[in-house]
Amino acid sequence: MTETSPVRRRRGRGAKERILEAATELFTAQGVNATGMDQLTTVAGVSKRTLYTHFTGKEDLVHAYLRQFEDVGPPPETAADPTGAVDPTGSGAPASSGAAAGPAAAADPGGPDPREQLLAVFDRKPRDTAGPIRGCPFLNAAVEVPDPEHPVHRLAAAYKSEFARRLAGLARRAGVRDPDELGEQLALLYDGAAVRSTALNSDRPAAHARSVAALLIDAAIDGKG
Repeated sequence: MTETSPVRRRRGRGAKERILEAATELFTAQGVNATGMDQLTTVAGVSKRTLYTHFTGKEDLVHAYLRQFEDVGPPPETAADPTGAVDPTGSGAPASSGAAAGPAAAADPGGPDPREQLLAVFDRKPRDTAGPIRGCPFLNAAVEVPDPEHPVHRLAAAYKSEFARRLAGLARRAGVRDPDELGEQLALLYDGAAVRSTALNSDRPAAHARSVAALLIDAAIDGKG
């Protein structure tokens, strides 16, 4: 693949912000591997020296790019970990070592409906861009960096583990029989829809996935007890 023609950024914002904004645009549009540091500096309107002042290298920049999306998704389950941040070592564990929320953290009858929160995961729209749908940035990064021991791949895997855990937390609040199983099922459904949306350049798979998710959730709720 060849790099697209760069468009320089205006210098009104801080250099680090411009670099991250350029990285987000380029990594999303053309992928991590197809984006070179020369293109990044040109689009961000900074020198390489400035870029390396804020980021140690491309890997560090990819980490910063992905971490922007860590809080996109269902709310974290643990009260001790309000950010829901994943372990930067890539172990898949939450950054906090707090235990999962117990009965005291159950859904308030007057609070958000956990069933609707689960379904809302499938309502999110792709980034507002003129380019093609690019799906999930973590899945894309894992495909582009296939080595499971690479820090970028481990970060993507850690987020995906955390994503399923958050879905399981909502399923537990909804009172389903096996919340961990439902969490994994919904995560698989979400990821499949993201990949299919990318392949077809269409947001219709998300709507179909939402319909299937509703069936899975209702069956799990009806089958409790």
